[in-house]
Amino acid sequence: MTFDEFIGVRFANDENEAIAYLDTESHHCNPTGNINGGVMLSLADNLATGAANHGYFDKFGEEVFMVGVDLHATMLANQQGGSIKAVSRPVRVGKRVTVVRTQVTGDDDRLLAEVTTTHVPVSR
Repeated sequence: MTFDEFIGVRFANDENEAIAYLDTESHHCNPTGNINGGVMLSLADNLATGAANHGYFDKFGEEVFMVGVDLHATMLANQQGGSIKAVSRPVRVGKRVTVVRTQVTGDDDRLLAEVTTTHVPVSR
């Protein structure tokens, strides 16, 4: 079982962005009932890695694994349980460095977090 499966992530893709959903359960929340920040960041990080992998392959035609080397997150809001959605879009896909921007939204499309990740390719 992968980490994404373990925490309950569901993926969807379209041509220009990667999308993931998570219906939170009690184990995704902190003692106050809000979604644990690590859950939002895990969702964003895993989705951004996939977006970086796809972006690199689409641009260069090579299968590599994009390793995250930097993650910057701005936590803007939170919510009591519910569902969250992450959308990742490559900002720059380069031979050595790829940058992905991910937005995590909650119920009613409320923006919960802005996450920027930097990835470098590692040969498989």
